[in-house]
Amino acid sequence: MERSQLLRQKIKAQISQNGGWIPFSRYMETVLYAPEYGYYSADLPKFGPVGDFITAPELSPLFGQTIANCLAPCLHALQQAGLPPHILEFGAGSGKLAETLVQQLTQLGAPLAHYDILEISPNLVNRQQKCLAEAKKQHGWPTELRWLQAMPKAFVGIILANEVLDALPCEVIMLQQGRWVFQGVSVIAEQLQWSTGGEVPKDLLPCNLQNIADFAEGYTTEIHPQSNDWIRTLTRNLQTGLFLSFDYGFPAHEFYHPQRQAGSLMVHHRHQSMTDPFYLPGLCDLTSHVEWSGISKTALDAGADTLYLNNQGSFLLEAGIGDLALHAGDPNNPKQFLPISHALQKLLSEAEMGELFKVFAFTKNLHAIFPLAEDLSILPGLGGRNRLVE
Repeated sequence: MERSQLLRQKIKAQISQNGGWIPFSRYMETVLYAPEYGYYSADLPKFGPVGDFITAPELSPLFGQTIANCLAPCLHALQQAGLPPHILEFGAGSGKLAETLVQQLTQLGAPLAHYDILEISPNLVNRQQKCLAEAKKQHGWPTELRWLQAMPKAFVGIILANEVLDALPCEVIMLQQGRWVFQGVSVIAEQLQWSTGGEVPKDLLPCNLQNIADFAEGYTTEIHPQSNDWIRTLTRNLQTGLFLSFDYGFPAHEFYHPQRQAGSLMVHHRHQSMTDPFYLPGLCDLTSHVEWSGISKTALDAGADTLYLNNQGSFLLEAGIGDLALHAGDPNNPKQFLPISHALQKLLSEAEMGELFKVFAFTKNLHAIFPLAEDLSILPGLGGRNRLVE
């Protein structure tokens, strides 16, 4: 609580220095990433039962094992073409996905020269290095583990991002008197509160928001210029390979539906979800859902070839999570199989992570070495319904 109060004072100082108002993106960046005090910078539990939320890799190794089924053919193709079979993971959390993937890919006999991690939180880097050093010592992996400081300029291989885009700062906008205006943060009666800023430039508005008559006065939502900048840079820096991402969100026609009047901002604290972004800054995770249509268009404009979007449940089922679950435990042994069944329910159910979470993938310059010119169906998990063509 002391740390949260100190962060609150730093934010108030920022607001004062900026003339009494800061955009919401700056507030979100500060509460999540400010050195020492931000949520992802501080040495506080974040994942698992003692943290604030549970991610899919923490929930069950079946998640990472299933992704390994998808990636193995791509790694083989890279090696056969004389290209480095590398994986780069952004925002690796506790390191659990990396541990499961390296272990499963090793068991599958897939080539993996390097597993690189790009993590901006020093606290999480320490946790990842400890977790993976112990796992590497235990299993004797041939794969080299490395932590990078920046995205390589010409990366060849596979890029992974599990629940990364939702944690990138977004802008909040509101419809007021027939125009879209930024919503930011001011200090009112000594408290951090919402405050209106200037009009949103038209070039920042998604096409779904152009017809103002579709929306009621006070309609509030998010736009994601920072996320699109990240995808643009990543796509340009990916020379040859595959990008695979998992996150919660919607295509534009769902994200900007007229009935979604309050946007998608969420605060997560001790496994409770709230909508007040000013609640205990620095002690809570603050996220926005991903608007996948904009992300897809940005990737395509930046040079991506084939794109794919579907729900997580369909991906996992098609990539073989059922067979992996049967291999992990005996369904006739309830005591052994019940935890596995519970994890499957969380990962696959439409009422849990199966529908809200999406898998988004694209390739770049991979068709020359791998028959992916038409679609991604040759990779397990990426051959089902593609929501980007609807």
